[in-house]
Amino acid sequence: MIRKTLLYLLLIILAFIFISPFLWLASAGLKPNTQDVFSFPPSFIPDPPTFDNFIDAWTSIPFPKYLFNSVMLLLLMIPAHLLITALTAYPLARITFPGRLFFFGAMIGTMFLPEEGKLVPLYILLQKMGMVDSWSGLIFPGLVGGFAILLMRQAYLNIPNELEEAAEMDGCSTFRIWWSIMVPLVRPTIATLSVFSFISVWNSFMWPLIILKNDDLYPLSLGLAYLLGTFGNDIRIMAAGTLISLVPVIVFYLSMQRQFVGGLQGAVKG
Repeated sequence: MIRKTLLYLLLIILAFIFISPFLWLASAGLKPNTQDVFSFPPSFIPDPPTFDNFIDAWTSIPFPKYLFNSVMLLLLMIPAHLLITALTAYPLARITFPGRLFFFGAMIGTMFLPEEGKLVPLYILLQKMGMVDSWSGLIFPGLVGGFAILLMRQAYLNIPNELEEAAEMDGCSTFRIWWSIMVPLVRPTIATLSVFSFISVWNSFMWPLIILKNDDLYPLSLGLAYLLGTFGNDIRIMAAGTLISLVPVIVFYLSMQRQFVGGLQGAVKG
């Protein structure tokens, strides 16, 4: 009993440590101008709470436009990313062909390359293809990734071979087997990847900053950088803008949380 109590106490402490940055943001975003954000000893309770900071963050920059751009990027990138990943991982897991392990190892090897090392050659490649300062240049590099392929491949490997053999005996094509049998069975893993993709696209900053020149195409992550330049000394408004940007992520995760944990467990099993 004592051991279980200590374990729960430790988990509560760790949970508080992880959510403390969010609590600090909420506190700073709700504080009035008369209350010091960095007071010592710290004062986390706004006195009195105010939503003026959120209104200023929303109106001082084209916040709705940046929000719309981010939502459009999500609607374009996530379905395409999931489709390409699911198609790519299937033959690597279930079909025997020459060079399968080589191609899989090459894709996994990209996970060990630092992201900063990919920026210059990727920019040069897209420049030669005429994709600089366009959404196509922003979307194209994020359509496939080594981690996503690894996760989907492991999910496919957990499916019994007998299902495929029975479908082949019934005359199903390879594509029909993938679409009608494999995809429904790995749906929890697809949901998990959609959460990862959502967070990655929503928080992407470095690549949009490099590839985009027209601020009308900026996603919300770059819009928050504008907010930093406009109110660099007002932490309250910056915190309020950051909190607004977190709302879609939290809502999306809560809507997918049932599949999220099950997808992770199924993908790494065995």
